[in-house]
Amino acid sequence: SFTFSSWQCFRALCCKGPPPPRPEYDLVCIGLTGSGKTSLLSQLCSESAENIVSTTGFSIKAVPFQNAILNVKELGGADNIRKYWSRYYQGSQGVIFVLDSASSEDDLETARNELHSALQHPQLCTLPFLILANHQDKPAARSVQEV
Repeated sequence: SFTFSSWQCFRALCCKGPPPPRPEYDLVCIGLTGSGKTSLLSQLCSESAENIVSTTGFSIKAVPFQNAILNVKELGGADNIRKYWSRYYQGSQGVIFVLDSASSEDDLETARNELHSALQHPQLCTLPFLILANHQDKPAARSVQEV
């Protein structure tokens, strides 16, 4: 019986071509400044998490998985940038919302409002959402239930 890599070799040698490409999915990653969006994506891409600075504007990372590639558009979370988030939603197939579970009550309320706004946006409301309560390792972190 063929293993998957044997099949790839057979296909490359006999069928004169590489295996079919992995499907790609376009995601948008949003959250307030300091929530950990850039650190999360660096970790998923096996990049160094040292010297990370806040994203101004947006950045795009291709996150490789065995069966798919996620093209993640990370949008800066500063107050003056959040009002432009919706301009970058088009074509998204999923949403990652990152929040700082150890943030102040005010910041948590702002994050809640931004999440509700995203959940109701016409280009996002039918998409899958991953809500990531980041910074669980901090002493002030709230539990998932508290968040």
